[in-house]
Amino acid sequence: MVKRVLVGYGIDVDAVSGWINTRDGSPANPTDVSRGIFGATVGIDRLLKLYDKYNIKATWFVPGHSLESFPNQLAKVRDAGHELALHGYTHEFVSTLTPQQERDVLTRSISAMTAFTGKKPKGWTAPAWSTSPSTVSLLQEHGLEYDHSFMHHDSHLYYLPEETDYIPTDTSQDASTWMKPMSALKSSGIVCVPANWHVDDWPPFQFSLKQPNSHGYVDVASVERTWRDIFSFLYREHEEFVFPISIHPQVSGKPQVMLMHERFIEWVNGHEGVEWCTFETMVREFKEGRIQGAVVEGGV
Repeated sequence: MVKRVLVGYGIDVDAVSGWINTRDGSPANPTDVSRGIFGATVGIDRLLKLYDKYNIKATWFVPGHSLESFPNQLAKVRDAGHELALHGYTHEFVSTLTPQQERDVLTRSISAMTAFTGKKPKGWTAPAWSTSPSTVSLLQEHGLEYDHSFMHHDSHLYYLPEETDYIPTDTSQDASTWMKPMSALKSSGIVCVPANWHVDDWPPFQFSLKQPNSHGYVDVASVERTWRDIFSFLYREHEEFVFPISIHPQVSGKPQVMLMHERFIEWVNGHEGVEWCTFETMVREFKEGRIQGAVVEGGV
């Protein structure tokens, strides 16, 4: 069987939205805000040039705040034929929102993106991949087609399970109250393009005094080797798979990371059966049965 590998970049254009602390309301650091402006200006321009060089169309997940604060930059992305999708409004951690707040943010984000592109967006990714029990049902309710936040699988698309019931372990109660299995997983109509922290540029390359899981000084050769190892294993084990990459313009727009992307793209292109595409294209191929997917099972 001939190999078929769909590889795609998902770019989170957090820009300023990720630094204005909508998670807890603490004051923003103007220097951090400047990092976001770099991403929205210098970073976007560098990535557009990279993708033009290698004839790649990517998916740009854009918070409403970034879209409305940097419309000229995002117009470059739109006019270059890339896909634009949703990423909250001010990079809100969905898990911290009330159900009504989550609904309001999604509604506003869809409205802003539709007005900007002239068509309703198909995809969404949760800021920080922080979701809520209501997320899948809200995506369905608002007519979206896919999500890029969950990790039931790492290399095949699948239909997300609807809300799963499970009992948290509460050690203040008798043990019998929590020793029960989760409910059976039932598929929704939302396709998942798998998320994967190990193929994300933020944790290793973005230094932040406020984020204990950030590093900022990891050698690009180490990350590049990790990405190659993941790809190599999947290429050996599967005839068909997807390889979604998650990056941020304020991170990957840095010179040393740009060079890493060039090397990685050229290395991937040395493999038979590789196709670079948007996440929207991956989802369409999956729905039409042209690329293998996965079935997520579990529970009783």
